[in-house]
Amino acid sequence: MEQNLRVLPNHFSLPRRLSRLSELAYNLWWTWNPEAQMLFSFIDKLLWDRLSHNPIAFLRQVERSRLNAVTGDRNYLDFYDRVLHNFDTYMKAENTWYDRTYPNHTDKQIAYFSFEFGLHESLPVYAGGLGILSGDHLKEASDLGIPLVAVGFVYILGYFSQRITEDGWQETRTQVLKLDEMPVIPLYDEEGRPLVVHVELPKRTVAARLWKVQVGRVSLYLMDTNVSTNNPTDQQLTSRLYTSDLDVRISQEILLGIGGVRTLRKLDYKPNVWHMNEGHSAFLVLERIRELVEKGYSFEAAGNIVKKSNVFTTHTPVPAGNDAFPFWLLDKYFSSYWPELKLDRDEFIKLGSAQSEWGEQFSMPVLALKLSEQRNGVSELHGQVSRKMWQFLWPDLNEQEVPIGHITNGVHTGTWIARRMRLLFDRYFGPDWLQHIDDPEMWAQIEEIPDAELWAIRRHLKRKLVTFANERARRSWMSNSVHPVQVIAGGVLLEPYSLTIGFARRFATYKRANLIMRDIDRLLRIINNPSMPVQIIFAGKAHPADEPGKLLIQEVYRMVKDSHCGGRLAFIEDYDMNVARYLVQGVDVWMNTPRRPLEASGTSGEKAAVNGVLNFSILDGWWREGFNGRNGWAIGDEIERADPNEQDEFDAASLYDTLEKEIIPLYYANRSADNLPNEWVGMIKESIRTLAPQFSTRRMLKEYMSQMYLPEMESGGKEIPEPLESEKA
Repeated sequence: MEQNLRVLPNHFSLPRRLSRLSELAYNLWWTWNPEAQMLFSFIDKLLWDRLSHNPIAFLRQVERSRLNAVTGDRNYLDFYDRVLHNFDTYMKAENTWYDRTYPNHTDKQIAYFSFEFGLHESLPVYAGGLGILSGDHLKEASDLGIPLVAVGFVYILGYFSQRITEDGWQETRTQVLKLDEMPVIPLYDEEGRPLVVHVELPKRTVAARLWKVQVGRVSLYLMDTNVSTNNPTDQQLTSRLYTSDLDVRISQEILLGIGGVRTLRKLDYKPNVWHMNEGHSAFLVLERIRELVEKGYSFEAAGNIVKKSNVFTTHTPVPAGNDAFPFWLLDKYFSSYWPELKLDRDEFIKLGSAQSEWGEQFSMPVLALKLSEQRNGVSELHGQVSRKMWQFLWPDLNEQEVPIGHITNGVHTGTWIARRMRLLFDRYFGPDWLQHIDDPEMWAQIEEIPDAELWAIRRHLKRKLVTFANERARRSWMSNSVHPVQVIAGGVLLEPYSLTIGFARRFATYKRANLIMRDIDRLLRIINNPSMPVQIIFAGKAHPADEPGKLLIQEVYRMVKDSHCGGRLAFIEDYDMNVARYLVQGVDVWMNTPRRPLEASGTSGEKAAVNGVLNFSILDGWWREGFNGRNGWAIGDEIERADPNEQDEFDAASLYDTLEKEIIPLYYANRSADNLPNEWVGMIKESIRTLAPQFSTRRMLKEYMSQMYLPEMESGGKEIPEPLESEKA
């Protein structure tokens, strides 16, 4: 792959003995290997933290004297050599899980398309759950040795930084990303010119520059239209994530789908499987069909061939949440394209036509569902919801027979587990336990870990979280730009030994961040109980165009800064992957309150579980499968009430009752002579034992391989011959 290309990463002036720090910085393997991160932090921890753990910016800014100092430190150099040895062993491995399991398919290739990739806070080109899932997917594919290549966008303005005003209103701030200070590699052609692909938009051709992110063994290619040959408007096409401008949105999706196919062709990839993660990239099926029509195939024959190698994953359980475009917009952008498919307008529109609350529109998921052989939701319940939602596409089938399965989302354990917890498992499970994450028998050994050791780590992680919140609040106060009450709201009064509940996610109304505030007096009695205090930490962003979501943040924030709460409610602003790590590792309980069945899967609770945090959630998404009555708590029941107010009232009552009667007493009562909450620790062990193997990307990727990718490899991933007479247009 990448034949005849020049890959020119930015090099640094490093001592010869440390020269490979540059190579390591440009491979995101370091993001899920704490020892690799320590190679940088040992040099200058304050700078490392200040630069959001970005090794590229770090190596550009670190003082030479610091580098020279560690070259004379024998302990550091031994550590450096060991980390680089582990890196080389990983990258050169020839006996990966994929090689052992599918020895007859080592020549195959899987292409994975997503609108966003959440890999690390130093590469802020993600908004939330979809991006984090995509990033974890790539990391696990790398760990397993799955031959996967990915395509997405560089968003030069990132998503946005969040600031909460004194009144609780979310303000958004953008900053232009400096790509030369990020772990992104520019690609050049053999003549040294930036590598670009071209896509036709109305009355013009748009160029997109290509960048590469190396994620362990997996290559991710990102497109960027900030190219001088484009007009000023087109230069901004990929500048922002999730715009509400329909012209920009359809242009982005044309670029991702059609431009993404052309990107892989230019780089000489020949994927046997094409995985569309959500409907944003569905136009790729049209480009692949166009290629075959150009060879002489009819549209129908080309469509049948392409369909056999397509995989589509839907993440959205409501029709209104799926991308759809009015027909007039399709006329504007595709009137010169559908003749290349040998279709007329009506035939083209029919490919994605679906009824919506705004009338009939062109639905991206419909296009993907119709032209994919393999289709899945992201949890068992979401699979059921999806079959019901899309049954109209298969009118002759019963709902249960609709060909949409499910693979429940998981999380990349190496990325999300705390270092102390990882070291604990090293001692009791063996140093290679990460190779057996999905093995329930290995996790049964958790009973061998002494309660005192596990509890000591849980207390340590909560102290880290409290210190993190305190320091952020202190910096905010020192900036001289906030009111004193905002410092309190930021968590400066959090305590390290009180029962701590975390609620952090996108602030969409269906997630009901305010459910716990339905009865204010009862909430105040709970958090201010002097013998059993409770503190709740909130974090999350609302989409800049989501006014109800921003009002929800305001409602929560106003309660957080109410003096009657005594600082026991906190809101940590500017939620990102770094904040998420502290929260999923440091709280005692992870709370999730979506209105069922609108949480397609959710993964934040899975990240919390592997760190010994107990889940307290609505029986929706993954928790409906994970909850067994002994590994956490359920809010409400599985009955979906027609009246939203009645549903909220019932769920809030369940939430309060469970807190007061089960969770709080279990945490504080029945302590041993050495102050150990043995029953609580027992529940932690049950949670880790049952949830860590099942809700990992290790299990998830293996299921994608056996259920989705392998059938496509064997049926549709073959070299495409010249068309037969019956297949010609």
